[in-house]
Amino acid sequence: MSDGPTYQRIADLLREQIRGGTWRPGDRLPSHVELAEQMGVSITTARHAIQVLVTENLVYTATSRGTIVRNQEILESVVTDHIRPDRPRSAHDIFSEIARAAGREPAKEFSARMEPAGAEVAGWLGVAPDSWVMARTVVQFLDNEPWSWEVSFFARELAEAIGADVPHDIPEGTTRRLAEHGHGETAHRDTISARPASAAEAAVLNIVPGTILLDHLRIGANHHRVTRATRHRCLATRNRLAYQLGDPAGVAVIGRTLGSPAAASAS
Repeated sequence: MSDGPTYQRIADLLREQIRGGTWRPGDRLPSHVELAEQMGVSITTARHAIQVLVTENLVYTATSRGTIVRNQEILESVVTDHIRPDRPRSAHDIFSEIARAAGREPAKEFSARMEPAGAEVAGWLGVAPDSWVMARTVVQFLDNEPWSWEVSFFARELAEAIGADVPHDIPEGTTRRLAEHGHGETAHRDTISARPASAAEAAVLNIVPGTILLDHLRIGANHHRVTRATRHRCLATRNRLAYQLGDPAGVAVIGRTLGSPAAASAS
């Protein structure tokens, strides 16, 4: 181990083991007690060592599973895939399709509620402030690791019209649900920014406050109205967003040149 405080030297050793493959993504590191016994140090020193790796986002803590090694792969999401004309029919939404194409196992935690629209949401949807909107929230996981936090807002009457006012997930995704009920989206405006995670975002995504996130806001519309506003937040260092624009033949040429557009690559 290198010179420095004992906790830092233990962190350096664990980091080297993680990068060398001794500990693989999804593995549980020794508990604070186990690590203290192995290294002959106090539990406090072991805890400080683990916290160094948490701060570096090499590991995260799960209440029921302990300290888990994070996956360091980058997931590429082609954010125009959900509207491509040749997208196959599926019982899964676009996140699940992208995850499975990258060899990852997706999962979700879902919640929904009616709430009064704040000024920002009202501006996105073109509704009056404090009017009722449906907020549909999904925390998405890859291989049990918290991956992204997505909240979609719908005007109340539209949510009721398409059956989105339900306390459960829509497996096929809201893009298809909108289209099936005659509200298919024909236009989108995307805004993407990189910024530090707030304390609330850090708690949901199991990261350290200040970690840089990609904050992706998509506003969808058809010829008559704004249909929804979706805000998607994920770790900037673990995600890459791509757009494929143009005619299908040209997009296919790019796809053949680059290989699978949804492939995960090592960071």
